[in-house]
Amino acid sequence: MSSTNVKEKSLARQISRSGLTLWMLLLSACDPCHTGFDDIEEAVLFQAQDVVEVEDPGEQIHVMTWNIKFGGGRISFFWECDGERSIMKEEEVLANMELVAEKINQAQPDILLIQEIEANSKRAAYMDQVQWLLDKTYFNYAAYASQWKADFVPSDGIGKINSGSAVLSRWPFAGAQRIALPLIGDHDPVTRYFYLKRNVLTAKLQWEGRVLHVVNTHTSAFSKDGTKRKQLLRFKEVLDGIAAQNEVFVAGGDLNSLPSSSPKRRGFADECDDAKFKGDDYTGQDAWLDELYNDYTPAVSLVDFATDPAPHYTFTGDENISWNRKLDYLFTNGAWVDGTTLTHQDMDSGGLSTIERSDHAPLSVVLDFGL
Repeated sequence: MSSTNVKEKSLARQISRSGLTLWMLLLSACDPCHTGFDDIEEAVLFQAQDVVEVEDPGEQIHVMTWNIKFGGGRISFFWECDGERSIMKEEEVLANMELVAEKINQAQPDILLIQEIEANSKRAAYMDQVQWLLDKTYFNYAAYASQWKADFVPSDGIGKINSGSAVLSRWPFAGAQRIALPLIGDHDPVTRYFYLKRNVLTAKLQWEGRVLHVVNTHTSAFSKDGTKRKQLLRFKEVLDGIAAQNEVFVAGGDLNSLPSSSPKRRGFADECDDAKFKGDDYTGQDAWLDELYNDYTPAVSLVDFATDPAPHYTFTGDENISWNRKLDYLFTNGAWVDGTTLTHQDMDSGGLSTIERSDHAPLSVVLDFGL
């Protein structure tokens, strides 16, 4: 989810309204709505309907990360300011996903880290967006890890939900795992049962003599108990483990955190938008990303961001104002090709700004994968 405390607090409040009924369900079965996950489990693998095999990569691999807002475009949902929607019509989802696919086909990354993608949810008209993107783009393979899964969520008409993160690739995976992240601890048991279970998705690509790990995550947008800090530390532990094996990774996603040199709040449209961020734990967590910056190479350095932050912003909660904060990141323990980093804020060949396709802008960069 995008980084506002209103989003997650509203969801928690709405879920808890059905507390009595849910308690009865929980007492009658261990996991009646199938919301649980193991600490580590295999990711779900997908394959395009028509696979077009490609050669092993050369010395450069184009990587992109993008939170696509589950094909919601600029629809305003109930957890956003003045939003009322919780369910999309089929034609809305299809139109928005066509815009997402158009942008991907225009940018042409070799590997794509996606956050907020649906795999058969009522709110997205039961579209399997992972399979749909494989069949509408040039990608051949995908690995998927759910972060919100339930046979039925009894609030706001949400119903069946399966939403999470994915890695799309031109090449097949040698393996992929879902690694659980710490849960927010200040929810009541009913809300905790139905709430998002965030994770790290790891996907391994292997060619003769070369290995590349792709690590995708989407940390909590809001917590009062330091959960985001714990999640970021777990994310870094995964990266440290790969680096200790002397293998290369590309990693990132929607970290829902600001760079330490970022303005705290700027360009918000109204009092509602401002109020959402006053209670967020950004201000206590900004420096937590420094551990990633210190040990690994970012696509956008802190120096470049501090010099001129606006071109690197990747999020806005209001399509009527410009991008106004950076939440999305890519890191590697290898090397990026100089001058290839691009935050896709502007008009593209499809004639639309990416601000109309999602509340997040894609971030892309080329990995130097030479021997």
